Amino acid sequence: MHGANKFEQDFPFYFVQIAPYASYETPYEAALLMEQQTRSLSYPKTGMVVITDLVDNVKDQHPKNKFDVGLRLANIALAETYKKNIAAAAYLNPKYKSMEVNKGKVNLYFDNAANGFMIKGDSAATEFFIAGDDKKFLPAEVKLEKNRIVVWNKQIANPVAVRFSFSNIGMSNVFNIEGLPIIPFRTDNWEVVTPKQQ
Repeated sequence: MHGANKFEQDFPFYFVQIAPYASYETPYEAALLMEQQTRSLSYPKTGMVVITDLVDNVKDQHPKNKFDVGLRLANIALAETYKKNIAAAAYLNPKYKSMEVNKGKVNLYFDNAANGFMIKGDSAATEFFIAGDDKKFLPAEVKLEKNRIVVWNKQIANPVAVRFSFSNIGMSNVFNIEGLPIIPFRTDNWEVVTPKQQ
């Protein structure tokens, strides 16, 4: 027998998504890596912690708050590996599921947000951007509803794509009711041009 075969089981793999960081060479470097990390959740026995809300300085590649990161990892392990009775939305970040366009607005639907969403702080919802066929993204107005998030921009009559925290430093203030941040995402598959930052 070799390696994992000796254990007669597949081990879980729980990991932390990279933190927002301002000093990458290109403006979407982190966003594209985050996207691939999120895709890895399609493999069995994987889990990911999002820490976009636990960064106090985007110029520091290694955020200092390790305690809350550890708690989130522990909750995944307790729920998934040790089968403790923890509601999914309390340990799994809201994950984009689907969108529908209705009269110039986009309805976004998510997994792990059965109880709805909330904004932390006093400002409006941040980090949502919307585009039409011209692929030019503009900041979106946002309405949080119980089972979805609605986004729009009056300058875009026919929206076709939405991006959320899709940048190197995206740190939104939108969470599920349980207090976990939404996983950064985009609904499009357009080529991302990443010229080096000046």
